[in-house]
Amino acid sequence: MGAVVTAVIAIAAVVLGWITIEMACKPCLETGRRAMDRALDPNYDPDDSPAANSTAPPTSEPLLADLSASTAAPAKAI
Repeated sequence: MGAVVTAVIAIAAVVLGWITIEMACKPCLETGRRAMDRALDPNYDPDDSPAANSTAPPTSEPLLADLSASTAAPAKAI
């Protein structure tokens, strides 16, 4: 019975670790998955215009958010 409990705890730890990584790295993972989907799409032709491809992301989409236009209040020094 002890081995079953250990196995269930180990599986739960792996699942929780996976969920944590997915949540922490979500923007990077989404960008990478979108790039892989586009690269593996047999109908994608990089020579075509982006408007012709429905799977291509818009070219005006920034890779990183503009941090200078943040609406959050500045942090106070302690």
